[in-house]
Amino acid sequence: MRLSTRSRYGLMAMEILKDYYDKEVVSVSAIAEEKNISTSYLEQLFSLMKKSKLVESTRGSQGGYRLTRPPEEITIGEILNALEGDLEFSCCEDDRMICHQKEACRTKEVLDRIESAIAGVTDSITLADL
Repeated sequence: MRLSTRSRYGLMAMEILKDYYDKEVVSVSAIAEEKNISTSYLEQLFSLMKKSKLVESTRGSQGGYRLTRPPEEITIGEILNALEGDLEFSCCEDDRMICHQKEACRTKEVLDRIESAIAGVTDSITLADL
């Protein structure tokens, strides 16, 4: 299992915003340059995080992004969910798939426990902890 590029880059970008919380907005180009990430890719990530109300943007030549809440109030789980959607190991509740083994599945309980453990960890770590 590997964390996606989207999540890794999103966490790196949010770490920079954390350092500027209550100071100023940070431009996408500044983040892109510091972390060596494509600006267009970062814009896509910030669009997802803005939709989840983790960041807000300011337009114009002095524009950029900032956190909507203090870093202590934003969890890594929230960031990952904004970028990837809900964490799901089991397809039993996935609306897109019909599992014909749902009643006799012997792995669902284990997969649900793994999912719960990961969510517990990511929801207990804040952006301030990075």
